[in-house]
Amino acid sequence: MLGILYGEKTKQSYSESIENTKAAIADADAVVIGAGSGLSTAAGYTYSGERFHTYFQDFIDEYGIRDIYSGGFYPFEDLETYWAWWSRHIWVNRYMSIPNDVYNKLLNLVKDKDYFVLTTNVDHCFQRSGFDKKRLFYTQGDYGLFQSFNPHGISAHKTYDNREIVKDMLLAQGFEIGENDELCTPKGKKLSMRIPTELIPYCPDDGELMTTNLRADDKFVEDDGWHIALGRYSDFIRRHDDLQVVYLEIGVGGNTPGIIKYPFWKYTAQNENATYVCINKGEAVAPHEIMKRSLCLDEDIGRVLDDLK
Repeated sequence: MLGILYGEKTKQSYSESIENTKAAIADADAVVIGAGSGLSTAAGYTYSGERFHTYFQDFIDEYGIRDIYSGGFYPFEDLETYWAWWSRHIWVNRYMSIPNDVYNKLLNLVKDKDYFVLTTNVDHCFQRSGFDKKRLFYTQGDYGLFQSFNPHGISAHKTYDNREIVKDMLLAQGFEIGENDELCTPKGKKLSMRIPTELIPYCPDDGELMTTNLRADDKFVEDDGWHIALGRYSDFIRRHDDLQVVYLEIGVGGNTPGIIKYPFWKYTAQNENATYVCINKGEAVAPHEIMKRSLCLDEDIGRVLDDLK
């Protein structure tokens, strides 16, 4: 175990860190990307502000919901209202086009390297941006999948694509789906904040209500695809454990450090040929034990990816 919990900042200047990161990636045998919510925020997936007001103003007015994230936990009075909210929540964060090209910039940085991606993000931006799906492991689920609320029998290991049912829910509220899957409100039309009862999703295999395939408790379904991706990730780490590896952590906060941050610190400590790179505005730190092989870029992710080109 490393001796400290949170780490400290490196003493290199930003420009030095950029140049050293470029060199580390150029020389690396492999790059392991660990991506948290900060990367998607940099890509334009803000959960408050203009996006929130554009698609959820009626929920703001009716329930006083303050942002998209907290709205996901609101105790709506019935399933019709619950799914009206969640159909919008899913669509704007999973099926609409990615707001900007941050993920494309990251792909351009590593596309010619032997890379693998570990992410807690559930918006599927990596695959939608052209990353090889066989080099991706989404640990916490996918907005694009449903699962049984009480998985058992065949549903215990199964997830279900939700695009069409979510689309039907949105159309029933009065939305139109435009170019690039843009969610559009016809001019002068008031949206419904409920879906028809018949659109409430039930699992086709066990008859239970459906829910989102997002890790929240011990009912989270780790389907066959999840386990295959875990195996590929574990094998990638094992095959490169003594080679020149860059562990590139981007936008990972302190909510779930045991998934990306702490393992990356450990792998770097165990491999003297490894370099740890952390890109995170306000939270770019590394443990003292690996400080000499760490590069911490305390700056906006979009700017860093531009400067690394």
